Amino acid sequence: MRPPRFVSHEIYRQAGYGGNHPLAIARVGPVMDLCRALGWLPSGEYVESPVASFAELTRFHAADYVNAVRLGTGGRYNLGNMENPVFPGLFKRAATSVGGSIEAARLALAGRVAFHPAGGTHHGRRDRASGFCYFNDPVFAILTLLDGGVRRLLYVDLDAHHGDGVQDAFASDRRVRTVSIHEQGRWPHTGDVGDVGEGRACNLPVPPGLNDSELEALLQEVVLPLARRTAPQAIVLTCGADALAGDPLSRMALSNVALWSAVERLVALAPAAVVLGGGGYNPWTVARYWTGLWGRLSGRAIPTTLPAPAAAILAALDCDLVDEEDRRPEWLTTLADAPNPGPVRPQLEPLMEACHELA
Repeated sequence: MRPPRFVSHEIYRQAGYGGNHPLAIARVGPVMDLCRALGWLPSGEYVESPVASFAELTRFHAADYVNAVRLGTGGRYNLGNMENPVFPGLFKRAATSVGGSIEAARLALAGRVAFHPAGGTHHGRRDRASGFCYFNDPVFAILTLLDGGVRRLLYVDLDAHHGDGVQDAFASDRRVRTVSIHEQGRWPHTGDVGDVGEGRACNLPVPPGLNDSELEALLQEVVLPLARRTAPQAIVLTCGADALAGDPLSRMALSNVALWSAVERLVALAPAAVVLGGGGYNPWTVARYWTGLWGRLSGRAIPTTLPAPAAAILAALDCDLVDEEDRRPEWLTTLADAPNPGPVRPQLEPLMEACHELA
């Protein structure tokens, strides 16, 4: 592959969502800052995200819904509530996320791994907002890859929440297979192991406390063999940081080193790869995970201890959802978590058995 590219935009530094919303925290801005403080984001590797046009957005989303987002009105579209608030700059921010995923897919078609941490809004529906997601940018990444001639595409969702919007968008498209590892019983309460969509979905709802050894078992027994059988010409990943230990909106317990390894192995299975962000509500774990992920994707060595300018970026973060006593000292000085191995619990056996036979 050609050298990877980091797709983003300064718009993500602007305040959004409102002070009492889980996404009011700084997320993408600190990732860009950390990468630059480490010398990992020279100008040649950074691509500014375009803003998706109305015509592009309405390829998937209903025109009346896109207009409602643009105008900031329309309770019938699940807008303007605590889940999906309306705030200044909402439309441009959401359209920029879509534009970034379209651009990432174009870069992937040219033989690059493209990392777009502001992407991953996987709950968005054709005609309504859902789960903090206004437009579904992974859908647009997939559509762009299909436009480019891809006939076998694998979508893998590592977010703590089921990738329902993406699965449903491509349920009848034989070119696309979706795999989602998510916490059992967590919103949106979809993605049971028996949910195979129209035969192209693999869902792995895991028990709370999923550890690194259990993720590895799922990868070795289900996800990687399924990916190899699919022989994808392109892969799109949503890499939610809410699957990490310490996230306030889930109860999974993965380390970022386990997720980095999973992403690297999946990316290696296809000649075109788009890596998106997703959920994540602890600003320290989000910033460390996605910064380190870019480091690994771009071939950099992860430092044992962060230099002072990088550590200062983490020290400046704050979050009302993470209590002071729960903030770990290593979140301010390192990128890599300590691995979190553990027993592979019996609850995972039915998941692995159910997915073995998927073609």
